Amino acid sequence: MPRWSIAFVRLVDRLNYGIGRMAMYLLFALMAILMWSTFSKLVLTPSLWTLEMAQFVMVAYYILGGPYSMQMGAHVRMDLMYARWDIRKQAWTDAFTVFALIIYLGIMLWGAFDSFSYSLGVKWGEPGLFGLSWPEIGRLERSPTAWRPYLWPIKAILCLGFFLMLLQSITYLIRDIATIRGEEI
Repeated sequence: MPRWSIAFVRLVDRLNYGIGRMAMYLLFALMAILMWSTFSKLVLTPSLWTLEMAQFVMVAYYILGGPYSMQMGAHVRMDLMYARWDIRKQAWTDAFTVFALIIYLGIMLWGAFDSFSYSLGVKWGEPGLFGLSWPEIGRLERSPTAWRPYLWPIKAILCLGFFLMLLQSITYLIRDIATIRGEEI
C-alpha cells in the first residue's frame, strides 16, 4: 500500500480514538444534567433547559462516539456465514458494504451540512459575477421551546460526527483493499 494511505489510516485512527475517548465523558455530563433536573423538580422550580440540554449531550455522545465504536469493532455484526469465510472473502464483503456505507454517510453529511447552514440562516443570493452566488447570513435558527437555544452548535456536531464516521469508513476501505492484495496495515 502507498505510504500516504498508511499515514492517512493511522492519522484518522488516532483522531477518532482521541475524540471517542473524550466523548465517553459526555455520559457524566448527561448524568449531571439529569441529576440537576431531578433535584430542581424536587426542591426548586423545574429548570427549563435540562431536557433539551440532555438531548443535545446525548446526540453529541452518540454521534462523536460512532467512529470510535466502529474503530473498536463494537458495532453489531450478523455473522451466520461470515465467520466461516476466509480473510480475503471477508475483506471483499467488507469492502462492498463499506463502500455502500461511504455513499450513505456522504448523503447524511450533505443533509447535515444543509441543515447546519440553514440553522446559521445562510441563504444563497442570486447568481452574480461569473455565475457565483454569495451567501447571505440571516436569522439564526432557534428551538421553538421556552428555553429557545440556538441550534447551530448541535448541528455542527452532527456534521463533525458524520465527517469523522466517513473518514473512519474510508480507512476501513483502505484496510480491506490491503487485505485483498495480501498486505497488512
